[in-house]
Amino acid sequence: GRSVDKATAEKFQLGFSLNDWDGLKNYLSGLGASEEEAVQAGLVYRNEEGRTWDFFRGRLMFPIPDRQGRVAGIGARLMDSTPVKEGSYNPKYINTSATSISAKRNTLYAMHLANADIKEDNTAVIVEGYMDVIAAQQRGYNNVVASMGIALTQGEVKMHDLVAAAKQMSYDMESLDAADVEAAFW
Repeated sequence: GRSVDKATAEKFQLGFSLNDWDGLKNYLSGLGASEEEAVQAGLVYRNEEGRTWDFFRGRLMFPIPDRQGRVAGIGARLMDSTPVKEGSYNPKYINTSATSISAKRNTLYAMHLANADIKEDNTAVIVEGYMDVIAAQQRGYNNVVASMGIALTQGEVKMHDLVAAAKQMSYDMESLDAADVEAAFW
């Protein structure tokens, strides 16, 4: 497995969501947040009948900052010990939905941390996921960022155009669509 040291966990503000249906909802309520605010932030899910519950349960949590370092969304990875029931919806990774402050299509994970190194090296390395970025930066490769989904978008690549002339990709090539890559880079 991949190990993350304490300093790196703090640098990326990693956390864990309890495997509880209403722990976060109750905590936020105790801080004065309304249920509607929690739903709009993507932290609490509301079904068609109006029932609500914590969106993230039993997951490693990745705050997704914008380019200035302000948290604009959250991604979460299912922990290996959490069983996935066949036929149920329980994907390995989930993110908060796009909101007025979080547009995943134009966000690169860890851009706020990598920006200075990308400018200095004039090279950005784009990888596939949160843990790929964290592992690279933990080892001193600080010009590494990740796309926010399984497809690299033009908006994500254009963000790099502002700071780096060269881009390198490190993806599982089977998950990429050649036309998307060509459109994004050329």
